[in-house]
Amino acid sequence: MNLLSLLDQRADVERQALVHRDRVVTFVELATTVQRVHSGLRALGVGPDDRVVLLAGTTPWFVSALLGVIHAGAVAVPANPLSPPPEMLAEIAAIDPAVVIVGPAGAAACDACALDLPIVALPGAEVAGSIAFDDFLGEPGADATPREPGDLAMMLFTSGTAGAPKAAMLTHDNLLANLEQVDRHRSGLTSSDDVAFGVLPMFHILGLNSLFSSVLYTGGSMVLVERFDPVQAVALLREHGVTIVSGPPAMWKAWADHPDVGPDDFATVRLAVSGAAGLPRDVAADVLDRLGVRLSQGYGLTESSPVLTLGAATGAPSSSVGRPVPGVELRLVDPAGDDVPVGDEGEILARGRNVFVGYWQNERATADVFTADGWLRTGDVGVVDDDGYLYIVDRTKDLVMVSGFNVFPGEVEAVLMDHPGIVEAAVVGIADPSTGEA
Repeated sequence: MNLLSLLDQRADVERQALVHRDRVVTFVELATTVQRVHSGLRALGVGPDDRVVLLAGTTPWFVSALLGVIHAGAVAVPANPLSPPPEMLAEIAAIDPAVVIVGPAGAAACDACALDLPIVALPGAEVAGSIAFDDFLGEPGADATPREPGDLAMMLFTSGTAGAPKAAMLTHDNLLANLEQVDRHRSGLTSSDDVAFGVLPMFHILGLNSLFSSVLYTGGSMVLVERFDPVQAVALLREHGVTIVSGPPAMWKAWADHPDVGPDDFATVRLAVSGAAGLPRDVAADVLDRLGVRLSQGYGLTESSPVLTLGAATGAPSSSVGRPVPGVELRLVDPAGDDVPVGDEGEILARGRNVFVGYWQNERATADVFTADGWLRTGDVGVVDDDGYLYIVDRTKDLVMVSGFNVFPGEVEAVLMDHPGIVEAAVVGIADPSTGEA
């Protein structure tokens, strides 16, 4: 089972798949370029299970390279192209890749790393000693390398629930399972007629599997955007009849606060999602009042491919992240590992086919993130109301123990932020001789 089966199903379709600036890429063109990337990788000696790092912005070339790596049976490792050279070098060294593919956004940092391995430069990128993308591409016609469901498809760097960044290993089945789960949840909400707004970076699991792969799964198309500008962005929404918009709260706030952005700009949008961070109530309210857009939230993490819950199609309040998608089980537990009653805070544990298989060459971190009976410890604290809606409260590592009672900094910060004289607030625990912590 190869993730590329999604593209193979549409390899002969002369429909728009990607739009980037003035360029339109059809499914036929995308499939052909993916095959040529596969052939180019094979010529460099890349085979199944080899790792290939991608350091590039959200462009059609990045998409072709990503899918080409998977088409070749290798493991795609999208990484932040804007990472400082020391961080980038550490991540590359950690996974020992066979090839690095670089776009303009990552060229300077990659050049500074002085890597001793093949580097493929996407159009617009200049890296010393690199192979130009056009020279790298091979002949079309390569068949996708067969892969088993449990074979690795991607690795993404994440801080996990604690500690330094680690490479989370995601199998073909992990990623496909989550696409199926989300599609079942959104049944009737999305279709091949959808046009998604692709402003989320694809080195992040939210932009990669929640948005791009989800659109590929349904056969829709995507408008790729490398940098967000409120006015330019809404112009693209209108021009391309965008129906799905997903982004962080900061994006929605920028739109709601801009005097030249209004409800008409979102006339074609049917599904609006806020993700990657908690959605403040005032932002959700402003977006509804100013733009006429009702936001829903979702929840997940890299280790769960990523979606665990969605608010869309559940009637969830905008402050809730909704309910588990089909095929995902969630528990809320106290520090002893016992389930908490409805209305009480507890760490969120997750289980399902979409849950990753562990961190690359890091058995200790992998063991720490799973319970003895196989539940993923998310490190997030949540509460479920009487209607079954989940709310994210805090992170477990921020927990402060005061006289034996759990105090969640997020709750205290929320109270402080209600005061008109307070602009920002942060709460941390300190040692206290009377109460243990304060």
